[in-house]
Amino acid sequence: MAVRIRLTRVGATKRPSYRVVAIDSRKPRDGRSLEILGFYDPLTDPATVKIDADRLNAWIAKGARPSDTVGKLMRQAGIGADAPAAPAAPKPAARAKPAAKTTRTRKAPAKAAATAEE
Repeated sequence: MAVRIRLTRVGATKRPSYRVVAIDSRKPRDGRSLEILGFYDPLTDPATVKIDADRLNAWIAKGARPSDTVGKLMRQAGIGADAPAAPAAPKPAARAKPAAKTTRTRKAPAKAAATAEE
């Protein structure tokens, strides 16, 4: 089971707030979570972020990977600086087009050329 640490939306229409949850990656955004780890309220100024660092690090130690957004929230809250970040997929290098193949003229075999002359 691939566990992700991501946000799930709660709150009223046009008044979003989010929970930071550990959830199976195949579940929908607001599906049943394994554990609630904290919350995020973007409407306050500054945005409120509260995450249980001990539980978060325990899930990361078990192999759970935080989403990009949760990773930003972790840095904002000062949590998990020592936690291993998910390795970013390397961008494929731009490859130059191969040089055009030169066409070689094939010489006719000597025997065939001699027969053609006769």
